[in-house]
Amino acid sequence: MGTGISAVKKLELFPEKIIDLKEIGGGGFILRLPRRYDFEAGQVIGLSTRLSLEPRLYSIASGENDKELEILFTRKDDGQLTPALSGLAQGDTVYSSRPFGNYTHVTPGCFWIATGTGLAPFRSMLRSGKGKDAFFLHGARDSASFYFSEEFRESLSNRYVPCSSTGAGGCFPGRVSDWLLQADELPLDKQFYLCGRAEMVVEVRDILISKGISFKNIHAEIYF
Repeated sequence: MGTGISAVKKLELFPEKIIDLKEIGGGGFILRLPRRYDFEAGQVIGLSTRLSLEPRLYSIASGENDKELEILFTRKDDGQLTPALSGLAQGDTVYSSRPFGNYTHVTPGCFWIATGTGLAPFRSMLRSGKGKDAFFLHGARDSASFYFSEEFRESLSNRYVPCSSTGAGGCFPGRVSDWLLQADELPLDKQFYLCGRAEMVVEVRDILISKGISFKNIHAEIYF
């Protein structure tokens, strides 16, 4: 996620035993860890498989009142952490930091826009009761990569809009940027929360501004 390299290197890590690690399709995994600390929906933790390896940042995907800590990640064969992380099992040890971050303020009727695993902070917000009247625009490659889609659809109904440029069934046929470009109008008084890769965040931010959304109403979390 989007935090300075120096801050990541200074994180204090603590050993944790994995409660569960499950592959959920589309290269995605859910990691469940003991919950040691309170946190706010939208915060992140640093995570590593050993103390000598610089941690990577992951948004918490579980709710503020859930008993376990859930982390959503996708395996990247050339990644620094996920190949080793995805090969672990229940009872193995990982190293995590305390939760931190300020991507936490959310307002009623807001817009959530995410691609891939960028949905994690919004799932945490939803499970924490902070998604009242939210509208969620979610982009993914294929149907297997729309993680937690049933959970979002059940809570948000037609305010959950999956977008797939590869033609996944039941989705808007295009990227989240395409949906925004085709929108007749967007609510100028709402807050927009973006989470995904830098390219998506920059593109979507520019589209929102071109449609009259104030820069101060756009909040972004970038993952790497």
